[in-house]
Amino acid sequence: MKKRSVKVEHLSCEQHHDIIQQDFLDTYNNLTLKTLMGMSWVASYCSDTRFAMKTDSDVFVNTMHLIEKLLRPLPPPTQNYFTGHLMAGNSPIRNKASKWYISEEEFPGNRYHPFCSGTGYVFSGDLAAKIVEASLMIKFIHLEDVYVGFCLHAKGVEIVPPPYSLFNIRKHQLIFKASKTISTLLKKKQRQCNKTCSFIKNE
Repeated sequence: MKKRSVKVEHLSCEQHHDIIQQDFLDTYNNLTLKTLMGMSWVASYCSDTRFAMKTDSDVFVNTMHLIEKLLRPLPPPTQNYFTGHLMAGNSPIRNKASKWYISEEEFPGNRYHPFCSGTGYVFSGDLAAKIVEASLMIKFIHLEDVYVGFCLHAKGVEIVPPPYSLFNIRKHQLIFKASKTISTLLKKKQRQCNKTCSFIKNE
């Protein structure tokens, strides 16, 4: 199944030229490398873009809502703009069972600089090159969102509070609850249909 998926991605890349690749394994611990690869691409090919967005592959982005909040009314040209679900005052997790565990060897400090959740954040095109530049002097850690926060701090960039409800991670829970409700209603409707069909057959 995995080989088939890779083959499909390769064919899509050849046809649409829409996949950026570098020579490293696409794993959770390499997310920082993957993010910096994307930043390098933005810096090289579209640094003058008004906004760019980094998001996880398993996240649904409501593009129209995003545009409404960011571009209406159209803001003046932006520089050093970075916004997302703000994480401030966070400490490193030393519990090895945690997905976000980080060793003291990898990061000996006891507090992170402010950063935005890696589920999705928006930044001005000019910042991509600055983040890449900062990364050349900052020790690598595998938590990409925390690492980007380090780069922003090194460049003196303050994270802008997001427009209201733009990065509400809890919306996923609401969607899940709505899905459960719809599923329950469909099952109830199915039972009603089965009863009706049974009645018709008996007739």
